Amino acid sequence: MLCEMFINFDGQCAEALEFYSKAFGAPIENVMKYSDTPPSDDYTVPDADKDRIMYAGIPMGNMTLMFMDFPSGSSFTKGNNISPTVSFADTAEVTRTFEALSEGGTVLTAPSKTFFSDLYASVEDKFGVIWQILHYDPETATY
Repeated sequence: MLCEMFINFDGQCAEALEFYSKAFGAPIENVMKYSDTPPSDDYTVPDADKDRIMYAGIPMGNMTLMFMDFPSGSSFTKGNNISPTVSFADTAEVTRTFEALSEGGTVLTAPSKTFFSDLYASVEDKFGVIWQILHYDPETATY
């Protein structure tokens, strides 16, 4: 299991990456903009989001701080911009953890396959914490 932190921004992610990279003396890795996502019949990236950052990482010891811009029009509020992210090598653990965190909470993304994970889900638990839960292959993980 990997436990990491996702820090979200409302269009200031590139500036924040430079700030945190300098503050921690660590490199910025794996920058991906929304315009870099694979084409999909289900979703077209709005022009307003094409230059926003969908993912970037800054390695910090044995974990990675992960960063992204919320898509434009999202309900960004300071305070909801940090979410713990838990990754499991076993998809059964993804499902079990999602179901446990969902009790009394709100499902944001039901477990499903994405271009970045065989199984991804997000949930706001009954305490208001927004969790991201996903499957990763430890043989091919880049973080």
